[in-house]
Amino acid sequence: MAERLVTGDNAPAFTLQDSTGKDISLAPRPGRSTIVYFYPAASTPGCTKEACDFRDSLASLQASGFDVLGISPTPSKNWQSSLRTSR
Repeated sequence: MAERLVTGDNAPAFTLQDSTGKDISLAPRPGRSTIVYFYPAASTPGCTKEACDFRDSLASLQASGFDVLGISPTPSKNWQSSLRTSR
């Protein structure tokens, strides 16, 4: 079994599709840090609150040198309706 990551560990490299089908990769971004959060499903109350908290803080986080990636097993075809309803 893979060893569990702890705060401060470097995450393994990966590439996944975003909500529009575009490939997004967790690759080093010089001068930036990346916040990666995971949630079980789009459009559920707890997950929507978490995503909205990051969305509402995104400009401040980006200005401080952070990128934010949220990862869910929800198929990307379902994302567009989820994004519309959480705005």
